[in-house]
Amino acid sequence: MANCVLVYMTAANVMEAKRISRMLLNERLVACVNILGHVTSLFRWKDKLQEGREVVFVAKTRASCVENLARRVRELHSYDVPCAIALPIMGGNPAFLRWIMAETRRPARATAKRRKP
Repeated sequence: MANCVLVYMTAANVMEAKRISRMLLNERLVACVNILGHVTSLFRWKDKLQEGREVVFVAKTRASCVENLARRVRELHSYDVPCAIALPIMGGNPAFLRWIMAETRRPARATAKRRKP
């Protein structure tokens, strides 16, 4: 089922990861989130090498939710440029993949405005 993806994200701490996860779940942008725990991240930011502790969290969702999910993460996150990247799910337990699709909302289609005659 190529319609499902994993979204890899990081947060400053567990509280932030839980807060963002709950919002994404309440808005049905994700079916499930796993908060994996603390990691040490090394990265370049503003032309300086940085090192810090972060929390990794991974969401399961449908591909069509990724754009709205990434927008919400940007709105809810404490970072200027939060990590939210989607990775395709190439296969798996069909029942679980159907569950992901059932628990997430298909994004609403933009409706074209009708012109008055």
